[in-house]
Amino acid sequence: MLVLDANILIRAVLGRRVISLLVRYGTTVQFFAPESAFEEAQEHLPSILAKRNIPLAESLTVLNSLSRIVQPMSAEAYAAFEPIARQRLAGRDEEDWPVLAAALALNCPIWTEDFDFFGAGIATWTTDRVELCLQQQRV
Repeated sequence: MLVLDANILIRAVLGRRVISLLVRYGTTVQFFAPESAFEEAQEHLPSILAKRNIPLAESLTVLNSLSRIVQPMSAEAYAAFEPIARQRLAGRDEEDWPVLAAALALNCPIWTEDFDFFGAGIATWTTDRVELCLQQQRV
């Protein structure tokens, strides 16, 4: 199991590496992301895509299709971990608390490119190293 941060969802839309890993391991590894991570990705994609002259509609379709591989988590699933997640992210980007809370609730690592999660008490994997984790989790 892995919890994905919004920046990984965005990378899945924009690039090949993340989507390739999700597809390759999606049948043997469970991927999760807070619903708020999907919302954050949807919020940031238009400006990112405009800078790259990439059509918005197709990219939003790709983002929405990710929910077939990455299971959206409602806030109720990790709400009990909000206080500790906020405490661990204090002085960093506290708005990322849902990702950390989801990882705490599931007792699993985070896949992110955001250094704010490093040292927050949960294993954190970046895209260039995450396949090591994914290979160990295969059934």
